[in-house]
Amino acid sequence: MTQTFPVLPLRDIVVFPHMIVPLFVGRDKSVAALEAAMAADKEIFLVAQLDPAEDDPKADDLYDIGVTATVLQLLKLPDGTVRVLVEGKQRGRLGGLTDAGTYMTTEVIPIEEVTAEGTEVSALMRSVIDQFENYAKLNRKLPAETASQLGEIEDASRLADAVAGNISIKVADKQSLLIETDPARRLEMVFAFMEGELGVLQVEKKIKSRVKRQMEKTQREYYLNEQLKAIQRELGNEGEEGEGDELAELTQKIATLKLSKEARTKATAELKKLKTMAPMSAEATVVRNYLDVLLGLPWGKRSKLKKDIAAAQAILDEDHYALEKVKDRIVEYLAVQARTNKLKGPILCLVGPPGVGKTSLGKSIAKATGREFIRQSLGGVRDEAEIRGHRRTYIGSLPGKIVTNLRKAGAANPLFLLDEIDKLGQDFRGDPASALLEVLDPEQNSKFNDHYLEIDIDLSDVMFVCTANTLNLPQPLLDRMEIIRLEGYTEDEKVEIAERHLIAKQIEAHGLKDGEFTLTPEGLRALIQRYTREAGVRTLEREIAKLARKALRQILEGKATSVTITPENLHEFAGVQKYRHGLSEEENQIGAVTGLAWTEVGGELLTIESVTVPGKGAIKLTGKLGDVMKESAETAMSFIKARAPSYGIKPSLFHRKDVHVHLPEGAVPKDGPSAGIGLVTCIVSTLTGVPVKKEVAMTGEVTLRGRVLPIGGLKEKMLAALRGGITTVLIPQENEKDLADIPQNIKDGLKIIPVTHVDEVLRLALTEPLEAIDWTDADELAAQPPAPIAPAGGELHH
Repeated sequence: MTQTFPVLPLRDIVVFPHMIVPLFVGRDKSVAALEAAMAADKEIFLVAQLDPAEDDPKADDLYDIGVTATVLQLLKLPDGTVRVLVEGKQRGRLGGLTDAGTYMTTEVIPIEEVTAEGTEVSALMRSVIDQFENYAKLNRKLPAETASQLGEIEDASRLADAVAGNISIKVADKQSLLIETDPARRLEMVFAFMEGELGVLQVEKKIKSRVKRQMEKTQREYYLNEQLKAIQRELGNEGEEGEGDELAELTQKIATLKLSKEARTKATAELKKLKTMAPMSAEATVVRNYLDVLLGLPWGKRSKLKKDIAAAQAILDEDHYALEKVKDRIVEYLAVQARTNKLKGPILCLVGPPGVGKTSLGKSIAKATGREFIRQSLGGVRDEAEIRGHRRTYIGSLPGKIVTNLRKAGAANPLFLLDEIDKLGQDFRGDPASALLEVLDPEQNSKFNDHYLEIDIDLSDVMFVCTANTLNLPQPLLDRMEIIRLEGYTEDEKVEIAERHLIAKQIEAHGLKDGEFTLTPEGLRALIQRYTREAGVRTLEREIAKLARKALRQILEGKATSVTITPENLHEFAGVQKYRHGLSEEENQIGAVTGLAWTEVGGELLTIESVTVPGKGAIKLTGKLGDVMKESAETAMSFIKARAPSYGIKPSLFHRKDVHVHLPEGAVPKDGPSAGIGLVTCIVSTLTGVPVKKEVAMTGEVTLRGRVLPIGGLKEKMLAALRGGITTVLIPQENEKDLADIPQNIKDGLKIIPVTHVDEVLRLALTEPLEAIDWTDADELAAQPPAPIAPAGGELHH
């Protein structure tokens, strides 16, 4: 039988039958519904909202099942809200909502209570009561007597509702308990919810007890320490026990170390401050750490430097083959050191491609000079504090890498290798490259100031060696260093390095015995030519390691007792040939020139190709070229147009044809002016139909008048030419002076011809001499169309 009741929507609460609950009501419609209920029979229908944030809920915003309730007490508060005490009566189903003006009413269909009896239900009730007692012990919010009151309930349905009203679970879970009419099933659900809540409450209790224990332990330690200090003060022997031992040790260190005047003053002041502090305070830890760093520095401790020049030369020669420039510089430094006995440490910068031995050379220099070796990689360092340290005001502040490594070295005159100095970063935290200006200046680094220590440290005895792949560094930093270039190794040098160092190193690393693995000199040369193309020897070492692995596998599988690798069986171990060793081109070709390029990893052969296509005399450039190279190509084209008749090129050809110049390996960026004479030769070859000699390579910048200007990276380019099987190289006349730095074996393997003008280049590079046009044919000249005139103030575009 349906009845009509005023509706009171509830937020964040579900009311169960036989449950007395206080509610605070503030919405106008809800207050009006309560007043209507009080004016009638005090009956009202309570139903939970799906979304608590909804201020004016409709039928779709409410759950279907709620409870009819009696209003026991109603109290209006001064702020306009109403405090009401209600008691749930019976479950009911929500009918349609009807607007009664200031509040909503609904027809409620009562849901009859289902009774449940039997042994299973009794057992279930007992389990729920026991579980609730455990829950009540852990949940401090429940009154102590709640569990005993529930134990007196004998009806399964009422017990389930009473427990459901007292446990802290989500509104949706409580609503599911309200919807469930079967008491046994409802008890099972309540039991399961309590089980989950118990797990959470137990973890909470563990965390609270752990935190409490920790706090008690800290307080206890502090209290005992204070007591101990009080006892020591009473006995008058504060400097003999515990904290006193440490203070006495620090006092002794300050007295015995050869500290500078500034450092001794600072250390004494900090020690005095430490004595007045509580030992467990955070500030005392900061001061203690500071004194540890300050007194841990090598004050007055120096390594005994070696002065035997011959022995130093022998060590350098034993560790590294070639690299004569660096070795000479180190031996010269030792000679001056031996004579004067006092010399500020030099600041060297070894610049060269990867794998040429810059880092290992640093170790070798330390060994030859008798210094302690420290290596600090600067790759990716972006923070100035990495060099100078953090100020002590910051929590967890530390000294910079210079001070930290000096402490680690234990000597005031180590060799400090600053590796990959060109890979320094820079961001909002400062520029570490600028911080290095002070470190690497012999005039300033005797008073290097670390932010953490706040005192001057003498770095003038430290020998700094930096390594870099390029000179892409700030100019002030470059100015402070002595640049020593390490170019790539020649093929002969690589053979020597492999035979002296790499093969023996890999044999030992792979556990091979004497005689089990042999790489013949011819096989080694073939490996270098066909499987590596690099300035250094890293790839070569990896390839030798690959051969050793495959050889060891064959020996362990019983296929061979020893392995000898020759050019004939090299492919069985090293795999498919990776590089073509020989000429850049197989035959003389029209419009194909071999140029020489410099890269960060050494020299490379660079093919320049060109063809003519129908057009109006324009030049098209492809191959990912930079602005300088594009301008170089335009200069070459303008020069050829100006000199066309003398090279046998009819000027009328430029009104009918465009020239397309392409540099292969289009994904690789290319720039620079040194391909100028190569571009001229390539275009002239295309326009005249005369092939270019395949064995000739060239490098040089060209001007509008045809002069050949000097270029850089000559040694690397010569190496690339020799590696690629080129026999003749054309270089600018002004670069002839640089041939003194080129190894003799490169000069013996190449015919190097200095040139001053493009005419010489064309005479040497083309297979046939060029014939000038006979200008006596006036009719042909008259038939040529006039050249287009550029608009005033603009550029000529074809």
